[in-house]
Amino acid sequence: MIAKPIRMQNDSERNGDNGNRGTSVITRTKPKTKKPNLYRVLILNDDYTPMEFVIHILERFFQKDRESATRIMLHVHNHGVGECGIFTYEVAETKVSQVMDFARQHQHPLQCVMEKK
Repeated sequence: MIAKPIRMQNDSERNGDNGNRGTSVITRTKPKTKKPNLYRVLILNDDYTPMEFVIHILERFFQKDRESATRIMLHVHNHGVGECGIFTYEVAETKVSQVMDFARQHQHPLQCVMEKK
């Protein structure tokens, strides 16, 4: 970052005394933008939601290809939970709502949650 010097009047200049002139330099710095917190969106295993439905969810809401969706679905099936993606808070919250609404519309008890990364 390049600092631009700014000439400021010193006390003697402000008081009209032209005898001893000096300059002060102030540097302006741009504030650093904080990166947003990220959240993992997770699907939880249950004994009732069909595997094919979970694959469909992953393809539709998380833009996973068939192979990736199948791999994630099997991870959920075998380990109880699987990561669908990592997003900013607003995006993660929206994805969770979309998945939960879609699952309820199709009468499946699928659970989707988010957790801070």
